[in-house]
Amino acid sequence: MLYLNADNIKEIGTAWDVLTGVIENSVHALNQNDFSQPIKPYLRYGDAKNRIIAMPAYVGGNAPLAGIKWIASFPDNIYKNKLRANSVTILNEHDSGVPICVINTSLISAVRTAAVSGVLIKEYIKVSDKNRDLHVSINGFGPIGRTHLQMVTSLLGDRIEKIYLYDINGIDIDTIDSAYKHKVVVASSWEEGYAVSNIYITCTVSDSPYVDKPPVKGSLQLNVSLRDYKTSIRQYIDVMVVDDWDEVCRQNTDIENMHKQVGLQKSDTVSIADVVCREALKGQDESAVFMFNPMGMAIFDIAIGGYYYQEAMSKGVGSIMPN
Repeated sequence: MLYLNADNIKEIGTAWDVLTGVIENSVHALNQNDFSQPIKPYLRYGDAKNRIIAMPAYVGGNAPLAGIKWIASFPDNIYKNKLRANSVTILNEHDSGVPICVINTSLISAVRTAAVSGVLIKEYIKVSDKNRDLHVSINGFGPIGRTHLQMVTSLLGDRIEKIYLYDINGIDIDTIDSAYKHKVVVASSWEEGYAVSNIYITCTVSDSPYVDKPPVKGSLQLNVSLRDYKTSIRQYIDVMVVDDWDEVCRQNTDIENMHKQVGLQKSDTVSIADVVCREALKGQDESAVFMFNPMGMAIFDIAIGGYYYQEAMSKGVGSIMPN
């Protein structure tokens, strides 16, 4: 069995065009019902904001694979010099169930999360003004925010005019890659970037919503952290996208709150499969606002894990664990 850690994942690297392609292939498997993904259970004890989540899945397509991710999220870890999220992913051969790889790092979750966001960005770019320079804002600059910065600069390149970064704990500009540091604005509030950005990405650990202002017309709102937008935002969203309604409409997410408080229904949303396979963003007015709410699908974790497993095997990266 192969064992991979964070250093191994970094050694293989993040080819974002390839990684978003892995997600797109998984979405097509999802669309063809070539997958299995039970609703993930949440294990809670002690402080209610802490959780450990089991994410089993099978994803078919050209590289079928099964497995499970076991991820713990303890928000207060950031005050204890520990990672907020810690996870282990186990991959199994799809036809035998034999375990073939253990990936012991939360980095794989950050990569998956950013790759899924990247798929939505690519779909958004297809329908947005091709001549418009883009302003991107990332609210929250922990591991997820930093990984999103790597992704957007890789995918969008010179189309980005400014990148607004905000974190309640501050941002060290010296940690920003020199290749795009000249485009970075360290914002004084979340509102600063939100008011001017075509792509606004929440990567916080907020446990209660606060975003209550109208978004920029024609923008993409990537609600990655799921608990940042007040229900009043619903009135400004033209296309509400979810990865999976049954997953995301629970656990006090913004989608669940919109469902309970302002009557948002599954029929009012489109899925990531609708966007990728049926061009659900196409045909909207140029002022239309899109919002994506991803709870996180286990099939994407298994697919991304499978990509790193194959890359590691071909490049001789990682350690072989004895049976």
